[in-house]
Amino acid sequence: MPFIEDILKHKSLSIVGLEKNTGKTECLNYVLSRLKDCNVKVALTSIGIDGETRDQVCQTPKPEVTVYEGMVFVTTEKHYKQKQLVSEILDVSQRATSLGRLVTARAVTSGKVLISGSPETAGLKLMIGKMNEIGIDLTIVDGALSRISLASPAVTDAMILATGAAVSANIPQLVRKTKFLFDLINIEEVEAAVKEQFVGIEKGIWAIGNDGDIHDLGVASAYMLEKAREDLFRFGTTIVVNGAITDKLLGHLKSQKNVKEITLIARDFTRIFATPEVYNAFIKKGGTLNVLQKTKLIAVCVNPTSPEGYVLDSEVLRREMQQALQVPVYDVRQI
Repeated sequence: MPFIEDILKHKSLSIVGLEKNTGKTECLNYVLSRLKDCNVKVALTSIGIDGETRDQVCQTPKPEVTVYEGMVFVTTEKHYKQKQLVSEILDVSQRATSLGRLVTARAVTSGKVLISGSPETAGLKLMIGKMNEIGIDLTIVDGALSRISLASPAVTDAMILATGAAVSANIPQLVRKTKFLFDLINIEEVEAAVKEQFVGIEKGIWAIGNDGDIHDLGVASAYMLEKAREDLFRFGTTIVVNGAITDKLLGHLKSQKNVKEITLIARDFTRIFATPEVYNAFIKKGGTLNVLQKTKLIAVCVNPTSPEGYVLDSEVLRREMQQALQVPVYDVRQI
């Protein structure tokens, strides 16, 4: 089917939820169940923790993650010991997480696994590279969109976004909220030469001068902007922020007389925490926002059921979402 065929065009894929309980794990399980018959080597890991039987916030039941015979999975030592399948260990990393070292294993039988992986982006990129080295055709990352997550799912080649009634029980409002994230995911990426200059630079606010050279502004984050308001443009009007892009930062830039000359560059869309009103006001004033790292959104999965029991019309939701986003939209329970 087109959904799976599109996935197989990429070497790495993240599946992220707009919010909790939007059907991310159900989407992941559907993708894994279809890939098991596709004669491809698949690996699975996670930024957060997935495969729990109950949501730790809402205390609602969650589908468990099923890994099939022959698939490779990466999880922490603590969760590896809780697996409900037979597997052979391929590697144990020396880098430790709060849940122990990362264990890479191949499933000998099919079964349930709690998946938890690298908590930061550099480790995630390293793991994806290792999967390529051992001949994995597709590495799937169970992603997360969160202020508290240091690892970004945007490092994968492609992405599937899960959204649904947990975000809003009103279809037009749900579509608007999803469309805003869709717009952020599709923010234009900078040129390769600019991207290259920031390899290995993960922190702070920087400027790109008119000569193309980069300059450290000596500001750790946008939250410390007060210390640099006067000097923010001393090297030019292109500013790179490795951390969070906030309403406060966009509001400050929007108020500048030269806002039409300002280009703000975020690390990736997951670092933009501005509200739609402030983001749109900055763009409407003539400001430009780019990203250093962009991923390709190949599909959206909708979950018409909310944890509170609201059930939206699946077909209407799917149709209106697809019309607004112009990407394939699926309800995995209906295909």
